[in-house]
Amino acid sequence: MKNNEIAEIFNKIADILQIEEENPFRIRAYRKAAENIESLPRDVEELIKEKKLQNVPGIGKDLAGKIEEYISSGKIKFYEDLKKGVSKGILEFMEIPGVGPKTAKVLYKDLKIRNIKELQMKAKSGKIKETHGIKEKTIENILKGVNFLKKSEGHTPLNIALNISREIIAKLKKLKDVIKIESAGSLRRRKDSVRDLDIVVAAKKPKNIMDTFVNLPQVKEILAHGLTKSSVRTTERIQVDLRVVEPDSFGAALAYLTGSKAHNIRLREMGAKKHLKINEYGVFKVRTDKKTAHLKQSRRIAGRNEEEIYECLNLSYVPPEMREDRGEIELARKNKIPKLLEIDDIKADLHIHSEASDGSLSLEEIAGISKGKGYKYIVITEHSKRLSIAGGLSEKELFKEMKKIDKINKILKNFRILKGTEVDILSDGTLDYKNDLLKELDFVIAAIHSGFKQTKDILTKRIIKAMQNKFVNMIAHPTGRLMGIRDAYAVDINKILKYAKDTNTAIEINAYPDRLDLNDINCQTAKDMGVMLGISTDAHTREQFDNMIFGVYVARRGWLEKKNVLNTFELKDFLKKIRK
Repeated sequence: MKNNEIAEIFNKIADILQIEEENPFRIRAYRKAAENIESLPRDVEELIKEKKLQNVPGIGKDLAGKIEEYISSGKIKFYEDLKKGVSKGILEFMEIPGVGPKTAKVLYKDLKIRNIKELQMKAKSGKIKETHGIKEKTIENILKGVNFLKKSEGHTPLNIALNISREIIAKLKKLKDVIKIESAGSLRRRKDSVRDLDIVVAAKKPKNIMDTFVNLPQVKEILAHGLTKSSVRTTERIQVDLRVVEPDSFGAALAYLTGSKAHNIRLREMGAKKHLKINEYGVFKVRTDKKTAHLKQSRRIAGRNEEEIYECLNLSYVPPEMREDRGEIELARKNKIPKLLEIDDIKADLHIHSEASDGSLSLEEIAGISKGKGYKYIVITEHSKRLSIAGGLSEKELFKEMKKIDKINKILKNFRILKGTEVDILSDGTLDYKNDLLKELDFVIAAIHSGFKQTKDILTKRIIKAMQNKFVNMIAHPTGRLMGIRDAYAVDINKILKYAKDTNTAIEINAYPDRLDLNDINCQTAKDMGVMLGISTDAHTREQFDNMIFGVYVARRGWLEKKNVLNTFELKDFLKKIRK
């Protein structure tokens, strides 16, 4: 799947055009196209074959031609030519979160800094100071960005990793020798980003499977090629390890390679106390040799599937997402593993943008997509007026949309559009709309979109003040992180959760793959504190409605059940829940 590669190139084209101070509409067109391509659930190659590429929002004849060029040749001439006119150092600096094209140009051309290592050294030594428009705060943010870049290096976002894994598995699954095949590792535990991919196959004849694997089209480099173990690096720069085992060992290998390491250690320790040895080949009885007093492994008693491994230890089955040694073993001992949230439990999407602000779909189209997903209701939440860059609505425009929603609701059967907004939390904690308007809405989301660099205390107080407004029902993307782009801003999440409980305010799990905010750890804390969570896609395009599953993954990693999630309730109960 080349979608992410094309999206990355389009974003880089936009960056270079920005350096050259090109037409801002042209720059925006490339960024919008990149966003839409990245969120596509289908491979662009399929769309090209079906002649449907230009059906993707933001993809006209020119951009479609560039995508087709990349698919056929692996390059886009326009991009290659653009790069020739920009110094390598500038491009490298733009990889740093928070460093835009103009700052990168100043660093390279005016300050004569040639690479990130030199930049970090000069910034730390104070050699860049109050010069060429770069202030001390900017330098501090550059250093933070460099550290963030290093920290996130080698991590692939969950949505991209899943696509790569599924594509490989789909191709290997067609081989006649494959009996079972499944992803393992941190991907199977649905961590928000992964370092590498693990795939486990059950087969009696592994040779053809291994030969096919190392020769897949997406393989860039073969790291190891064995009979039962092989490793490759793909064109997306991620390592993939393939392991083939006998069918009787499949469950054991899957559990062992899924991890986490801490969870596996706990299982092995429990096994040792029962004279059992647990490894990737199965669960074995261990006996003491009477002559040598050494421990000897004897017959295998489990390993064909994961469930029987847990049964051997008198544990109930632990879902992969919970295997982090955070107390799940203790729950499994008591047979109290929670029934984790499922995608089919979701009855609504609580955060959607239409063409009235910065979305690409009409209200009617959004209703149709949502009904098709089995939802019973949705909330339309356009941006408020202050966020003009995202098409924020004035009070007059919002009232106009509310009337339109009322008209559509009269036609819809067994489905309802709720009137809402994603209202900006201003720098002092007040809201971008007055209460006289907010009280007319069914559901109000409040969110921070500016002032990310304020102190922890100020940011926390802004959110708390918003929650104290009786018309606010949910806080969106509460820590503001954008994975690989921007770290979470400094907030006291425990304090926010306490006030969320006190004010009956839900906290959002934003399912957009770059956000996944609230994260799993904080979700678990919220659950323990009795705070209600809402999962929403923040959808702007048709394809982004499919992102709901990523919010569900976060919820499962946070041990959330149906009762903990606001939008699992039927409309009548949902409305009761949000009333204060």
